[in-house]
Amino acid sequence: MATSTPSTPASPRLLVLISGNGSNLQALISATTSTPPTLPAHIIHVISNKKAAFGLTRAANANIPTTYHNLVPYKKQHADIASARQAYDAELVRLILEQKPDMVVCAGWMHIFSEAALQPLVEAGVGIINLHPALPGQFDGADAIERAYKAFQRGEIGGTGIMIHWVICEVDRGEPIVVREVEMVAGEELAELEERIHRVEHVEIVNGTRMALKRLMREREAAGRT
Repeated sequence: MATSTPSTPASPRLLVLISGNGSNLQALISATTSTPPTLPAHIIHVISNKKAAFGLTRAANANIPTTYHNLVPYKKQHADIASARQAYDAELVRLILEQKPDMVVCAGWMHIFSEAALQPLVEAGVGIINLHPALPGQFDGADAIERAYKAFQRGEIGGTGIMIHWVICEVDRGEPIVVREVEMVAGEELAELEERIHRVEHVEIVNGTRMALKRLMREREAAGRT
């Protein structure tokens, strides 16, 4: 008599948002495709708001579908920036939910999520996390590494770091998942600090995504949504 084989749970589905070089995307790709995978998940789609982002090439090389979604056409179609942002965010959410991801990873994504964009993801049970190259509560927003570097030169801080955090409406203020400190070195050039921080990011983006997925799946199981 034939016996049934228990089905293997499908790997969590990741959608990655990028704006640039995509080195953190590459870290995620490598982690999900290694043998065995150090990040047991599947990257299903990559969205970039920059057409020339090299991360799109990285995704294509890994046979990951991509979408280019830029704000400029929406500015041309609407009389004010608020209306343009609203329309842009609505389409971004549609593009994301169309792919049915379990989690969205912002890996160098230079666009702030509005509440209108976040709420549909929350309602759909989609987790969203972000990599930010600064410690919690320090240097929120853009150019965090350069701002930390200048603050060190002025003697205001002795170190910086990176964090992976849950995304909320307040920029870079969501609950941290991973926090790693990075020591600053007297006489070091900004480019050298950036390189050292990027090396830490490439490790922790994988660790943070893994931890966030475990939490998301536990919460879904507890809520009976698996």
